[in-house]
Amino acid sequence: MLCYSEPMSRKTYLAAAAAALVLVGAGPASAHIQLTAPSPRVSGLKSGPCGERDSTRSTNVCEFQPGATITVSWNETVDHPGHFRIAFDEDGDDGFANPTSFDDVSGGPGVLLDGIADRDVGGSDSGYQQQITLPAVECDNCTLQVIQVMTDKSPYGDGNDIYYQCADLVLSSTAPADPADGCSATGGSDDGSDDGAGDDVSTDDGAAEDSGGCALAGAGGSGPTWLLSLAGVALALRVRRRRR
Repeated sequence: MLCYSEPMSRKTYLAAAAAALVLVGAGPASAHIQLTAPSPRVSGLKSGPCGERDSTRSTNVCEFQPGATITVSWNETVDHPGHFRIAFDEDGDDGFANPTSFDDVSGGPGVLLDGIADRDVGGSDSGYQQQITLPAVECDNCTLQVIQVMTDKSPYGDGNDIYYQCADLVLSSTAPADPADGCSATGGSDDGSDDGAGDDVSTDDGAAEDSGGCALAGAGGSGPTWLLSLAGVALALRVRRRRR
């Protein structure tokens, strides 16, 4: 974060603008899909059943009451045609089975909901939300799995057609009625449609909140906006210097 309380010299301004160009050009890393609630065990995607080869249960555990209805949410940062599936294993993660083909949406043991359609927006798509009802069992080693089956990754079964994410759960009759933050998304739908999750959070004056804790006088809004402004100034100064 670049914060200045006094006007910057031309040299300092150019340095800040150069940093802005680097930051703007870098952009966020593409994860393809990202489980956002409940919080995922790992960030990996490519190895079943939970994203990373030989991944083990984490300390990032969400607790629910048996039979609770929760809202699972995820983002699709790179669009692929296909569908999503949500499944549950009450003891570890060795009970999850892959679909038998691209178009297999028949469910199976542990599958809570299958055939959740991809919205096919041609790019990033935030805010998938899906309500599911957890099994009415108690378990202290249970796992929720979300997978994406991608129909543009033929041939099926070569390891490139499914992305995996898992969340570690505990189902207990003594669990609080209200899930902890990050364990169940607010709102939700029955078809995975976007109901506004992931919208920008703004302050009352219309400027996005500055998460870094410093206000930029005259910056005119959120971090990305002032970064782009600095980048524009840097380019203008470069052009002016060349014309001299």
